[in-house]
Amino acid sequence: MKRNVVILMMVLLAGISSKTIAQTEKQPNVILITLDGLRWQELFSGADPLLVANKKYVGDTTGLKAKFWRDTPEERRTVLMPFFWNKVQKMGQLHGNRNAGSKVDLTNKMWFSYPGYNEILTGEADDERINSNRKENNPNKTILERVNNLPAYKGKVAAFGSWDVFPFIVNEARSGVPVNAGFKIAEGNDLTEREIFLNQLQSEIPSPWGSVRLDAFTQHYALEYMKRKHPKLVFISYGETDDFAHDGDYDSYLKSAQNTDGLIEELWKFTQQDPFYKDNTTFIITTDHGRGTDPLDTWRGHGSSINGAGSVWVVAFGKGVSALGEITKEEQLYTNQIAPTVIKNLGVTLEGPSFKGKPLSLDKK
Repeated sequence: MKRNVVILMMVLLAGISSKTIAQTEKQPNVILITLDGLRWQELFSGADPLLVANKKYVGDTTGLKAKFWRDTPEERRTVLMPFFWNKVQKMGQLHGNRNAGSKVDLTNKMWFSYPGYNEILTGEADDERINSNRKENNPNKTILERVNNLPAYKGKVAAFGSWDVFPFIVNEARSGVPVNAGFKIAEGNDLTEREIFLNQLQSEIPSPWGSVRLDAFTQHYALEYMKRKHPKLVFISYGETDDFAHDGDYDSYLKSAQNTDGLIEELWKFTQQDPFYKDNTTFIITTDHGRGTDPLDTWRGHGSSINGAGSVWVVAFGKGVSALGEITKEEQLYTNQIAPTVIKNLGVTLEGPSFKGKPLSLDKK
């Protein structure tokens, strides 16, 4: 009799578990993306007239102008980031063109990477504790960790980044969220042939930087994992734009921005042909900080001493996002609104503290 009761309970629990998994799979997915240190100026106006022909920052000014210079800001931004301006503008929203009155700002006062990513991923600045880029585990819980702690979402969250500090920002050790970042390779017993090849290739192609890998590796590690595991919440951070800017290499900065635009288009196309993600995925894209403009050389840097480095932008499209295009009205948004927006669009309820910022009304007509 007892054995029959146990078997019955196991069958019932299995049924409940299967139903929960099925319901979770029907819930929306969110892909949160960052382009490290990409200025709003280039996103909304394309190549900077003060930089594109400046021999201090460009090796081949004639070639760079031929590739990226056009007469109007609208033409320049389209040639720089064609997916954003030919496709995303028609199906989503682009916030942060300060010339048109749309402002997006950080709430942290540090204006560099770790504080920026902490704010994006937790929904709150923490200038007292997050005030360096040191490889120290984040004391704050990111939305990646909080979602991964939900029973129905356990193992359905993943992070990918070009910068090797992300395992600490996400606090991989505590959160249990897998973080493939820096020069880390894909791990597991069920790797695809492509992942095995990427692992080999990454060790054979040197990066120009000691702490940041080339974005192509971040892209393809993320794509292969998404094909194999179908996570519900994915965080992807591209890093080249920031490092080329720090190098004072405006040529590579622009080319990297254009390349990343293409990588995001590739992700979007993948989600459009994969039944798990098709018509059920929201893309939210932003940056961790801005850069300077005046004096001109401050375009290379950021931080609290750089005027304008707290000015950022937000782009969104996909499930639950109204097609409003470029926002050209007066508005003030903040980076601490991104985390609650991700949670709102994911359609989950989190345990623990609420967010300080309000979610963005991306579905507003």
